[in-house]
Amino acid sequence: MLEGACYRPFMPRWFNTAGPCNPTDHYMLPAMRRLPEVRRLIEQEGYFVVHAPRQVGKTTALLSLAGELTAEGKYVSALVSMEVGAAFPHDIGAAELAVLEDWRHALRTQLPSELHPAPFPEAPEGSRIGSALTAWAESSPKPLVVFLDEVDALRDGVLVSVLRQLRSGYRNRPEHFPASLALIGLRDVRDYKVASGERDYLGTASPFNIKVRSLTLRNFTAEEVAELYTQHTTDTGQRFEPEALCLAFELTQGQPWLVNALAKVSVEELVPDTAQPIRREDIECARRLLIERRETHLDSLAERLREPRVRRILEPMLAGLSLGDVPEDDLRFVQDLGLVRMAATGGLEIANPIYREIVPRTLAYTAVASLPRLPATWLRADGRLDTGRLMEAFLAFWRQHGQPLLGTAPYHEIAPHLVLMAFLHRVANGALELKVWREGSKDPLDEGLAQLDGYLAGLGLESGWLVIFDRRSEQPPIAERTHATEATTPAGRRVTVLRA
Repeated sequence: MLEGACYRPFMPRWFNTAGPCNPTDHYMLPAMRRLPEVRRLIEQEGYFVVHAPRQVGKTTALLSLAGELTAEGKYVSALVSMEVGAAFPHDIGAAELAVLEDWRHALRTQLPSELHPAPFPEAPEGSRIGSALTAWAESSPKPLVVFLDEVDALRDGVLVSVLRQLRSGYRNRPEHFPASLALIGLRDVRDYKVASGERDYLGTASPFNIKVRSLTLRNFTAEEVAELYTQHTTDTGQRFEPEALCLAFELTQGQPWLVNALAKVSVEELVPDTAQPIRREDIECARRLLIERRETHLDSLAERLREPRVRRILEPMLAGLSLGDVPEDDLRFVQDLGLVRMAATGGLEIANPIYREIVPRTLAYTAVASLPRLPATWLRADGRLDTGRLMEAFLAFWRQHGQPLLGTAPYHEIAPHLVLMAFLHRVANGALELKVWREGSKDPLDEGLAQLDGYLAGLGLESGWLVIFDRRSEQPPIAERTHATEATTPAGRRVTVLRA
């Protein structure tokens, strides 16, 4: 070994859930496989947008491509971030200086010394980003390709200033401005956050109308999930059983962070012995752990639920109502965030089963936190559930706390669902169907009994619960209209009907 050389002992790779991936440390798929159009756009000196939800591989893909482009010798390319400028939302000059300082550090690590740009020139506030890119392009021995990451972390005047500087310099490419440039972020340009009249987003691509395409990263296919997991098998000998692979794709629908997170929990926590295979039940257990922990990715996803544009889509979806006259921009925005997708049968649905569980749990969080301490009167002396006592406990809880808790629910249309979830969070899961009796509709009793029949048959149970919340106007107070009765499903199964 040469004197001074850095020796790194062999270490197995791992499933990465934080930050960009690299093939030395992490299991990963070819970075640009999901963005095949990008090379053509670069060759055509295009300015374009790459947008996708958090932690699906945008930074990994473009960072990898920048390295490839530079190594091939036709271009000089790097990925630099705009994120530090977000700390100065109302100070364009300070944001520019912070961004450029961050670029200096990033370029020292990405480019060989002979390709480092000259010091960025002094320039007036509001023109520093454009001046830096001009100087960089002019000093570069090859056409310059720049990927601007986290652009949509900026907002308001700072964001608009940066976009206009890019548009202004565009006509001077390739000798005096980057030959090709990409904006990378969560949103397409028209959805960038900026105070604009009655909106809090741009609503137009005009400050960056030089873009030729807006691209997004697709999720992994089922075959790609198996390919990624097989890398772990190749490295360690630990295999994933076919049923585990199928369930991993089913639960995640190929969302890259979820795919990696399920595997990481499975192989590092649940089955660390590589001589043992990962089974279907291990993947299911990993799912429960991720949801209970509210890992960073899931927590950041939950933050989106209170945004008005997201609520306008999700609230009627969760309530089983028509979306009505929802703006097309809002539909596209919620899809771009990765919260919903177009179902194979048409219409929107929550993007994957894990998100479907996380969304209502998150919305019910306030109601859960607001619950008073409930004595476990529904438990028998031997610890088993007494369904009769549970019914009585719920009726008493609803009469006393139902009305104020409905007011804490963030989505009005599904407030009863969320309050019931909060109660059951303290109790147990069971065979239960919930219906809401809305203004102008018929009593949902028969529909609920028929649906519950199917659930009970699948679970091999002979009894269950049907909860009907009456949301029609001019009803008696909750305490007066809350009661329980017995009913029978079409197949003869016994059901306790709670009306509230």
